[in-house]
Amino acid sequence: MLSLTLGPLAISVGQALIALAFLVALVVGKLTARRREVAIGDALINLALVGVVTARIAFVGHYFSSYGLDPLAWLDIRDGGFEIIAGLLAMGVYGGYLAWRSAALRRPLFVATFAGLLTWGLSGGALSLIENQASRPPQATLYTLNDEATDLARLQQETGNRPMVVNLWATWCPPCRKEMPLLEEMQKKHTDVLFVLVNQGETRPTIHDFLNHMQLDLEHVLLDRQGEIGQQAGSAALPTTLFYDASGKLVDSHLGELSRATLRRALKRFDLPAE
Repeated sequence: MLSLTLGPLAISVGQALIALAFLVALVVGKLTARRREVAIGDALINLALVGVVTARIAFVGHYFSSYGLDPLAWLDIRDGGFEIIAGLLAMGVYGGYLAWRSAALRRPLFVATFAGLLTWGLSGGALSLIENQASRPPQATLYTLNDEATDLARLQQETGNRPMVVNLWATWCPPCRKEMPLLEEMQKKHTDVLFVLVNQGETRPTIHDFLNHMQLDLEHVLLDRQGEIGQQAGSAALPTTLFYDASGKLVDSHLGELSRATLRRALKRFDLPAE
């Protein structure tokens, strides 16, 4: 499962697990601090903010050439660009400072942080085990724009068993439309990677009109008439992008619009030559 749907909102399972871990930390922290009269809730919120901001700054710094001098892009965290290790290190330093400054805060802060990290680690580990059980490309009959039947595994084999990026999209989806020029550029640039654009549930005329209107020259645009790929992959939202290595194993996934930076990071999983 890649995403969860809460009414009109879709979030990745990874984001949901982080939210769960923070909620556990808050509850455990308040229970531990209930007799100490310390503002553990404020401390944990500040700790989380330090981690998130640092992780974002580190990611933007790492991929600055992709963001350029665009402050709005730096702040647009919807692309999921965070350096987790940098964020955790910053939280450790700030948490140590809080514990040094307030003796009453030390125990509840330590217990709450440990509970949150344990929840995140165990739930993330369980999710990884589940994903490893179904890490191969979904088996569904897809159709080319010439109405020829194929599937992802077959296409990967026929094109030389290259690493494969599978983007699930639709013409009515604004983030899908926005990221298409980037995918076109990367498809032309990284010829050692198979980029597959799998439309979810639309007709050939609709797709043709969209490609012509956007003046896109894309290869491997396929039709998933019943939306089976998204269902089998466990994604209820668009766009969703799946990354498979040359052996057909899922090595990464991304829910929502790709930025140039987040796509570059994901492609690093394929050990491609340096840009």
